[in-house]
Amino acid sequence: MRVLVTGGGGFLGKAIVAQLRERGDEVLVLARGRYPEVEALGARSVQGDLRDPASLAGLLQGLDGVFHVASKTGVWGPREEFFSVNVEGTRTLLGACREQGVPWMVYTSSPSCVHRGGDEEGVSEAQCPYPTHFEAPYPESKAVAEQLVLAASAPDLRTTALRPHLIYGPGEPHMLPRLLDRHRKGRLRRIGTGTNRVGLTYIDNAARAHLLAADALAAGGDNAGKAYFITDAEPVELWPWIDRFMVGVGMPPVRKSIALSTAQRGSDLMEWIWRTFGLAGEPLMTRFAATQLATSHWYDISAAERDFGYRPEVDGEEGLRRTVAAFAPK
Repeated sequence: MRVLVTGGGGFLGKAIVAQLRERGDEVLVLARGRYPEVEALGARSVQGDLRDPASLAGLLQGLDGVFHVASKTGVWGPREEFFSVNVEGTRTLLGACREQGVPWMVYTSSPSCVHRGGDEEGVSEAQCPYPTHFEAPYPESKAVAEQLVLAASAPDLRTTALRPHLIYGPGEPHMLPRLLDRHRKGRLRRIGTGTNRVGLTYIDNAARAHLLAADALAAGGDNAGKAYFITDAEPVELWPWIDRFMVGVGMPPVRKSIALSTAQRGSDLMEWIWRTFGLAGEPLMTRFAATQLATSHWYDISAAERDFGYRPEVDGEEGLRRTVAAFAPK
């Protein structure tokens, strides 16, 4: 296949590129910068902006498909920035795909686009409608973009959306480094009871799910126009998992805790201060982050298994072992 990967220099995008190259596919990577590590895999980099139709002019001609992984992520920031990248960028890419005859697109979404703020345990896609309220612009923008992608699915452009949850592994640049930094500074608190279970996704499993979904689309499978949860086989108790990671990299377990209600009140106050005074950076805690760290959210992945044969090849224990080995001081 000859495919385009948007955001191919990111954590997930690079893993998708690596697996595509391993099986001999020709890969173009669209990003705003250059990524020598991706080019070393044999992919060709193209610099451009998804929101600019000129960046896409002619780029998609002759492609067999597109993996749309690029996204603005985070728990804080101006709503218009999230919507500009995640919604308008996706809208522009869909238009270019249709104009240039791309037959399929796999879109990287997120379970946060349907998370309603409470516990969600073992639920399926059918049990998770889009919320009417979002606690941050990131999940809101992902929900709008996912709906654009799924609504665009048609015989000439088959689309699907994957919702990999809390991707981790060697080189993960966001969640684990942030937790480590706060723990080293003595600022990390166990939020809630500490017994909440979540579904994690090892990086190799997340990337493989994208290739399987693409192959199914290309073969006329049943996954067109649908969204799918993607995680490892079993959920974990989040805070004991975090403690195992911390101990593995030479840090003590998290000792201090705070009730979710207290964390949410503090988050609301900090968010108000940051918005009112236009402070740089992000608050120490946001309501969205506090809720994610304290509630249970794990998902039924049987639809992905049924429709395109997804089965996690790396189990949770091996995923954690590899992750600890990569983050541990050398």
